[in-house]
Amino acid sequence: MNELKPSPVLLCANCTAELQGAFCHDCGQSVKSVIQPMSHMLEDAGDLFFHLDERIVHTLPPLYTKPGFLTLEYFSGRRVRYIAPFRLMFVFCLLAFFFMHLAIGDVKFGGAEGTAPRDSVDAFASAKTADEVHTLYDDQIREVRSARDDPSLPGAAKAGLGAAAGVIREAANARLVQLQAPPIQTEVGETAPKEALSRGQEHVDRWFGAHPNIDIGWLPGVVNRRLNVAFEHFRAHLIPVLNGGPGKAEAMRSILDGFFSVLPQTMFFMIPVFALVLKLFYVFRRRLYMEHLIVSLHSHAFIFISLLGLMLLSFARDAIAPHVPLAGSAIGLVQFAMWVWLPVYLLVMQKRVYRQGWPMTILKYWLIGSVYFWLLLFAIVIAFLIGMSH
Repeated sequence: MNELKPSPVLLCANCTAELQGAFCHDCGQSVKSVIQPMSHMLEDAGDLFFHLDERIVHTLPPLYTKPGFLTLEYFSGRRVRYIAPFRLMFVFCLLAFFFMHLAIGDVKFGGAEGTAPRDSVDAFASAKTADEVHTLYDDQIREVRSARDDPSLPGAAKAGLGAAAGVIREAANARLVQLQAPPIQTEVGETAPKEALSRGQEHVDRWFGAHPNIDIGWLPGVVNRRLNVAFEHFRAHLIPVLNGGPGKAEAMRSILDGFFSVLPQTMFFMIPVFALVLKLFYVFRRRLYMEHLIVSLHSHAFIFISLLGLMLLSFARDAIAPHVPLAGSAIGLVQFAMWVWLPVYLLVMQKRVYRQGWPMTILKYWLIGSVYFWLLLFAIVIAFLIGMSH
């Protein structure tokens, strides 16, 4: 008779404890080795950052169609089959703002690009090369100089044409500086009127002083220096915006890029703030702050998923509507339904999670929404100011 022998026991490579699963029960180290093919490492990286495995099938449909269901599941301890609230919110926040930036990036500031007449100073803003700037400058300055050289022209008119020539040169030089090319030198008789060239500079100097310096005594010197650099960037963006003309569009584009670079961080900050607002309004429900934080994470995840869906449908509608108008109208109806579903969902979620009567739920829903709206508006304004100092 063959003697039965026990099967060999696998030991943890870190602490030599007997393994009874995919992780060591003693030290927590995974059984999986880090020495593996690159394809497996890429899969692990995707799982680490997105974790969008089969659990997304169990997470997204109830999150969008069943208000409060996912939150109550977490409160009950049933979490394994769902994506974690913060990871869910994080991924869809980035995706929503990415596509929103793409959508808003098509907005034209100060008129459509490339449509300014060649005899307008705004035409310099669309020049792609220094040679193109010089060509535009030569075309515009030629007419001004020929009129200025007319011997029958009064002196006052000649002075005005000299100022116009200065305006053209300054506009050309502003674009040449952006293209990192040498500026055009000033010629005799070409001066620009101060109020036409630097009205933005005058406004900024009047509001903040000609040479502002931020020096807060209780802050370290490096922080004060960083604040001064940021404020100089803020002034540099504000001046062309106030001046208008060829530099406004590029300044607004830079401000927009800076704004969207800090907007996700702003929303990450507002999520615990919203949880704190819920805690204050439901202080007598004796719920932990962490419970309100989960409500906040799921609420914002739903909002970001809705915004993402609306952006994608807008792209699809713009592409389909010119060819199939009926399909474009159908997409518009779906978008309208999604906008209506947004406030209804949040109201029903609040009712199911906190389990109060409809009158009290509606009252608190309106109060919480009002408080959060003003807090969010304040945060967005701060994000916009930070974007201007980017």
